[in-house]
Amino acid sequence: MESGFQTKQEFLDKDFSKFCGLVAQHTGINLSEGKVDMVYRRFAPRIKKLGLSNFSEYCSEIQKGDANELLEFSNLITTNLTSFFRENHHFEYLAKDFLPKLKQRNAPSKRVRIWSAGCSTGEEPYSIAMTLRESFPEVSRWDAKILATDLDTNCLERARSGLYPQKTIEGVSEPRLKKWFKLDKRNPDLVTATANEELKSLIRFNHLNLMNEWPFKGQFDIIFCRNVMIYFDKPTQAKLVKRFSQHQKKGDLLIIGHSENIGLITSDYKLIGHTIYERN
Repeated sequence: MESGFQTKQEFLDKDFSKFCGLVAQHTGINLSEGKVDMVYRRFAPRIKKLGLSNFSEYCSEIQKGDANELLEFSNLITTNLTSFFRENHHFEYLAKDFLPKLKQRNAPSKRVRIWSAGCSTGEEPYSIAMTLRESFPEVSRWDAKILATDLDTNCLERARSGLYPQKTIEGVSEPRLKKWFKLDKRNPDLVTATANEELKSLIRFNHLNLMNEWPFKGQFDIIFCRNVMIYFDKPTQAKLVKRFSQHQKKGDLLIIGHSENIGLITSDYKLIGHTIYERN
């Protein structure tokens, strides 16, 4: 970093606590001192680009509430690590256990609603869509939608495109590759996660900050919120799970990440499988 800009140690000593408060306020993410290197590496170039010399000045800019800068702020703080069929036992449970029950339960309405909350670059909702198409072929005649939301607008743009480097599909089975993916002939290094728009037609990608008001009132048969709550403190987790429960009815599913546990923060759900919860 060039001369005159705040050093990492100065940031830790003077401004890290204030910065963490703003992150928690706007995103719900709870940062520890172990994240100092990550924060400094990600934000220092942005702060310099704005013509500022330290994190304190940047915090003042964030406090002004400029919508565009708040988006940049949110995009930079989020960590996006995902893959197709990550924690595959969740998708196996849907295919073998839950979707057959859902098909019977919702037969009168022929309606299915699934929410991928924290969808990152889209691998999760596309995996859900593949599972739905394969295990529930009648869904093409149903009113079925997957809502996919994320805080990071850059990730959402990539998700909407459906274009992924070939290395990201290495874990996808050969039959699925043949059925759902095709090479982009303009760029042989990319693949597109769509087959005749069958997957994309199920998914609606929207920007959403889980800490803000939610622009919908409907119910969801399944909510995926995996490896999101690990960044929140317990009170924030409890508040979020309570809000999820208000958008689900008895028998609906909430699926969380492998290192998460909501058993001690809610009585609205019961554990029925590995990180799979059912609404009471």
